[in-house]
Amino acid sequence: QVQWVESGGGLVQVGGSLRLSCAASGRTSSSYAMGWFRQAPGKTREFVAAISWGGGITLYADSVKGRSTISRDNAKNTVYLQMNSLKPEDTAVYYCAQGNSIPSLSAGTWGQGTQVTVSS
Repeated sequence: QVQWVESGGGLVQVGGSLRLSCAASGRTSSSYAMGWFRQAPGKTREFVAAISWGGGITLYADSVKGRSTISRDNAKNTVYLQMNSLKPEDTAVYYCAQGNSIPSLSAGTWGQGTQVTVSS
């Protein structure tokens, strides 16, 4: 099965922006939903955003809605998360996930994560 590799994380100041990427390593299935989750120190993993295969459906957690955008380029087998107006509470390891549908993402195939740190 496919492996997913996240990149683009790093250290950014409050109010800054980052674009996270998640690229496939290996062969993917013909169609699949993708999403982003995050886990902060001492907390459980939480949903951030999701996108359907064709991009027609996107979902966002209330905590990032209005300042984050999920997108995908299926020709490149890559999914993105653009994050703007970053806050200290956005600090977490960000993971991408693949699933048959958006509701099944949490039980799907996950990447290794990329660290996002927002400094005040």
